[in-house]
Amino acid sequence: MGAHQRKGQAPHAQPPHQQGVNRSALWVIQGMAFTLQERQILGIHGLLPPKVETQDIQAMRFQKNLKKMTDPLEKYIYLMGIQERNERLFYRVLMEDIEELMPIVYTPTVGLACTQYGHIFRRPKGLFISIRDRGHVRSILDNWPETNVAAVVVTDGERILGLGDLGVYGMGIPVGKLCLYTACAGIRPEKCLPVVIDVGTDNETLLKDPLYMGLYQKRDRSQAYDDLIDEFMEAVVDKYGQDTLIQFEDFGNHNAFRLIRKYREKYCTFNDDIQGTASVALAGLLAAQRAIGKPITEHRVLFLGAGEAALGIANLIVMAMMETGLSQTEATEKIWMYDAHGLLVKGRPQKTDSNQEAFVHDSPGDVQSFLDAVNTIQPTAIIGVAGAGRLFTHDVIKAMGALNERPIIFALSNPTNKAECTAEDAYTLTDGRCLFASGSPFGPVTLSDGRVFTPGQGNNAYIFPGVALAVVLSGVRHISDTVFLEAAKTLAEQLTDKELEEGRLYPPLSNIREVSVQMAIKVMEYVYAKGMAFRYPEPMDKNGFVRATVWNTSYDSFLPDTYDWPGVSFSPKNK
Repeated sequence: MGAHQRKGQAPHAQPPHQQGVNRSALWVIQGMAFTLQERQILGIHGLLPPKVETQDIQAMRFQKNLKKMTDPLEKYIYLMGIQERNERLFYRVLMEDIEELMPIVYTPTVGLACTQYGHIFRRPKGLFISIRDRGHVRSILDNWPETNVAAVVVTDGERILGLGDLGVYGMGIPVGKLCLYTACAGIRPEKCLPVVIDVGTDNETLLKDPLYMGLYQKRDRSQAYDDLIDEFMEAVVDKYGQDTLIQFEDFGNHNAFRLIRKYREKYCTFNDDIQGTASVALAGLLAAQRAIGKPITEHRVLFLGAGEAALGIANLIVMAMMETGLSQTEATEKIWMYDAHGLLVKGRPQKTDSNQEAFVHDSPGDVQSFLDAVNTIQPTAIIGVAGAGRLFTHDVIKAMGALNERPIIFALSNPTNKAECTAEDAYTLTDGRCLFASGSPFGPVTLSDGRVFTPGQGNNAYIFPGVALAVVLSGVRHISDTVFLEAAKTLAEQLTDKELEEGRLYPPLSNIREVSVQMAIKVMEYVYAKGMAFRYPEPMDKNGFVRATVWNTSYDSFLPDTYDWPGVSFSPKNK
């Protein structure tokens, strides 16, 4: 909902018509849960049916309506409508059924919602800054009603999930990410700001669509782009403080790496597609390490894809291997990448960029396909992050099963139809021996012998909300990659042996609030121990401190404060 409707800003001492408050906007904040006294004081008595309704009843109605819907996009529209009208009810229902509803408010359905953004539009959410606003970004930030923002998620819409350039339609991504900041880690929603930077789009379909809501121009790739991003970063810090967290989301490869390099030592920032994806993927490998009993230093990893996600994961794997004794050269030699042009090898006609150089190796022989790469390199793990669909073919999966007793198969591309293989294929073609994870959710798989496997979902939501909570609470100003290494280890540690036996490589999503709180505690301990925190005095009981700050969904009272004067009586005998 709009920030101007937030409950903490409601008037207490005077009726709303004396405060300039729109009463029709006020009563939707918690619907029929206002008591009779609150309705009278706020001047909304009669604007609601007489019944005073508990949040429990409201949640029941919300859930019953959702269950009647079968179309994911219809559910998304309904959920986002409730978020606008009754924020606390929205988060309560989301948190209570996070396993069912996360795929609606985030991947994969949010991708569909982004493609249809102009067609399902109801009301604006977040802040829109265009290339034409250069020189005026701070004044646009000043228009945002909340003055105490702690976390910003920003996209320029160029690479939305595996869907490509969606321009201003990409706003669904920062909105969805920040929903998970609150639902998964309890960061107060009013402290979160979603932003889209509109510099145009190269998507011809959108440029011809009369319902498109962004600039009708090709994507600006000139110096003006950099100047706008610079101005935005400076304006955010100037307004909200040096420790404001700025998360980059779904930028194109060419901008993602250079912007994180440019800003990481100057601002409190990270790129979730690079660092968050890396952390959750490494956590899956560390969990697989437990199942196989083979240390990470003994694995060979072959990536399908060589972009942001692949390089982020690869670099964090290298850090993990170096932490356990390998040199950087020894670690990078264990990682191979295969992109649209084939293996990254020396002397190939297609150029590699500077970010890929560490993973360019001597050619291992004649490799014409990904299957050839698997048979030649003989990896213990394949990780798909190409966003190109079902490229882990049956033959590839069978080859991994023949080469390894427990093959590791991560099909991490989003949304679901972009995943490199299905969970069913992975488990069936390896006779249940594989350790599988996907980026988008797949249901349990039952094999012909009755064994049931629950696929792990390598969802970044296991990482970024907990890391963000720790960063915000401890006043971190620069986020090191070691923070994401620590987060990966923490996530892997939270997987129980029983869950591992079920085929899981991650804890159940239903437990993600506790996972995020535990991660925040561990990351806080780490950043204070390493001198990265700037908020002092340091809380000694970090467990109690984190849990005390976590936002809850209970309604606040709108009644004015009342109190007695101690020792004073107004009975007739004192007159």
